[in-house]
Amino acid sequence: MRVKRYVLGYDIASVLVFVIAGRSNHGAEETAQGILHTAGPFLVALAVGWLVTRAWRDPASLRVGGAVVAVTVAVGMVLRKVVFDDGTELSFVLVATAFLTLFLLGWRLGAGVMDRRQTIAS
Repeated sequence: MRVKRYVLGYDIASVLVFVIAGRSNHGAEETAQGILHTAGPFLVALAVGWLVTRAWRDPASLRVGGAVVAVTVAVGMVLRKVVFDDGTELSFVLVATAFLTLFLLGWRLGAGVMDRRQTIAS
């Protein structure tokens, strides 16, 4: 795929959108500290996902994206519970999984469609 620049930024933005939307939906104060506290476990988990999958080799692939989602959700929930001492209720796990799957795979799916269109047009 041609889309390789800045893709880690897309993943980071996806996690931040998830956190900001969730905090806003629950009426939490939108401070940088609050956002970073909530995003922290997922950003660390995202980094682990990128390292485990070596995502930089083919960052826009759906296979890599699926693995990044799985690691981000699983490790993020463990960190959230054990290190950050926050809740991991089933409803939160389900919403986080759905949102992160949609966003972390969504841009990859869009990149694949655009790449195929550009290849056909060439």
